[in-house]
Amino acid sequence: MRYENLKERFFRYVKFETRSDENSASIPSTPSQIKFAKMLKRELEEIGLEDVSIDSACFVNATLPANFDKKVPTIGFIAHMDTADFNARNVSPKVFENYDGNDLVLNENLKVILSPKEFPNLKNYIGKTLITTDGTTLLGADDKAGIVEIIEAMKFLIENPQIEHGKVKIAFGPDEEIGRGADNFDVKKFGADFAYTMDGGPVGELQYECFNAAQSTFKIKGKSVHPGTAKNKMINANVVAMEIADSFPEEEVPEKTEGYEGFYLLEKMTSNIEEGKMSYILRDHDREKFEAKKEFVKKVAKKINEKYGDKIVEVEIRDQYYNMREIIKNHMNVVEIAQKAMKNVGVKPVIEPIRGGTDGSKISFMGLPTPNIFAGGENFHGKYEFVALESMILATDVIVEIVRLNTEGE
Repeated sequence: MRYENLKERFFRYVKFETRSDENSASIPSTPSQIKFAKMLKRELEEIGLEDVSIDSACFVNATLPANFDKKVPTIGFIAHMDTADFNARNVSPKVFENYDGNDLVLNENLKVILSPKEFPNLKNYIGKTLITTDGTTLLGADDKAGIVEIIEAMKFLIENPQIEHGKVKIAFGPDEEIGRGADNFDVKKFGADFAYTMDGGPVGELQYECFNAAQSTFKIKGKSVHPGTAKNKMINANVVAMEIADSFPEEEVPEKTEGYEGFYLLEKMTSNIEEGKMSYILRDHDREKFEAKKEFVKKVAKKINEKYGDKIVEVEIRDQYYNMREIIKNHMNVVEIAQKAMKNVGVKPVIEPIRGGTDGSKISFMGLPTPNIFAGGENFHGKYEFVALESMILATDVIVEIVRLNTEGE
């Protein structure tokens, strides 16, 4: 098998708990990511990469030196170390070889079943080797698969010096899942002319458009009074929270939108009579519609305050990232190289907008055009996550072929 260490490396990496924590102010947000970074540093040095380091923002950086004299652009490949806000302790992957298209029992005791009736995308993997969870954790293919693919590609190029290549830079960063890691990425030090994040889903995904994203937080101040004497005095923060939620359009939610359609998502809510807090995420591919969503949030707060005649509600809005198409549209050669690489290794490119974001969106706005390429996994962020071994092999092939095409000036 090509990349004979890929499966073993993937199993080791997903068993290393690296969940990020949005409530932490440290960089990175969890100490487990530092431990994982140190392990990656050792392994990158062992396979023969140069200039391997961990910077103050916990980015693991390394260089594959050019092995010929022709001057070509320096390519970068980037993936993230952290996993999402779901149980990631004691990950125990299960392997189903030659998948037959039927239900997969992930956990018999808990009756957790991965079924094509609920997840019809499983039918795309008949005959493949599927790696799943045991039904109690996420898997971590987002984005341990991307890390493994980049490392295995670099290892392959080192072990096959007959494949001429220019300089390649790689970086593995923290805290992508909480939207903070790329804030501290040192583009200048990285030194690439263009890059790719290996952080997409199924085989063929090639993405250079993503949401514009913001987070809004409503803070509600109620007035708690004994219910027996509450008339004209009590302001129930629970009721105010329901009024805020009812103010948002029913159809503009994730479960009723697709493609380029934006949404509002009530992500978290805590409340009692005295106080409440509601966190929304705002998403839209169109910049004007995105700005309109932020204005709508402000109007909701204003309407509530006008009703109650007091500053009952405060709202904070924080931009998170922007649609990287604004940058990459001026560097479409980067997308074209990835397209050709996919076709050359037998993969049909599927170019569609990301209904989310990647580190590449922020990094692109830092001056480094960075589209997103598939890493192979599906059903991210939960116990039904899975990845096919064959998908990871194809992603690794794409990396190698991009490096080769860049060398040939194609």
